Amino acid sequence: MTLDMSQRYAKLAGLETEQVPDGYVVYLSARERVFFLNNTAAVILELCDGEHTLEEIAGILVAAYELDELPQEAFQTSVSNLIDEGLIAPCQA
Repeated sequence: MTLDMSQRYAKLAGLETEQVPDGYVVYLSARERVFFLNNTAAVILELCDGEHTLEEIAGILVAAYELDELPQEAFQTSVSNLIDEGLIAPCQA
C-alpha cells in the first residue's frame, strides 16, 4: 500500500494506552484486542492527532532520531500496520 503523505490520520476513539519501557501497550476495547507497539510506532500513534500530515510526522521522526533520511519502507509499514489494526484512520477533509 502506498500512502498519501499529505493525509492526516487520527487515533480511533476507545484506545487505552499504557507506556512501557520499550513502547506502548494499546488496548482496543471495541475489539477486545491488545497491541504492543515499539517506541517508534508509539510516537507515530501519538502524532496521529488529526493535526499532522504523514509527511510532517516523517519529518519529526527524522529530527527526533537524528536521521539523515527517513527509512521509508519501515515508516510505511508502521503506518500501514496501525491502519490495518484499526488504531488510526484517515481524517475527513
